[in-house]
Amino acid sequence: MNGAWVPRCQAKADFFRLLGHPVRIRVLELLQNGPMPVRGLLSALEVEPSALSQQLAVLRRSGMVTATRSGSTVVYELAGGDVAELLRAARRVLTEVLAGQHALLTELRQAESGVLPAPGGVGAVS
Repeated sequence: MNGAWVPRCQAKADFFRLLGHPVRIRVLELLQNGPMPVRGLLSALEVEPSALSQQLAVLRRSGMVTATRSGSTVVYELAGGDVAELLRAARRVLTEVLAGQHALLTELRQAESGVLPAPGGVGAVS
């Protein structure tokens, strides 16, 4: 069964690629607080209506958000609680990654100035 994992991993890669646009991420973050009309999203994002429309279409097609029309107003909301949980998990992971990078940056700056980290510090630089 060589390569049987490829379709599964390709689907996951496609999913994460869906999240690879800052406007889409911000829309999802905004919708964590509850449904929002397009005009509210436009106001919060400060992007061109056509740009927002394009990104909302991607999110709709993927099933990440749903849209409801009431007269001339279209209201978007997250398709489910799992989307909000995914964003929270991403925030936690990113926080850990950035904290590690900050610690390394601090060490590198100390080493550059001739100050060695205290014993037991992250990766002693000499």
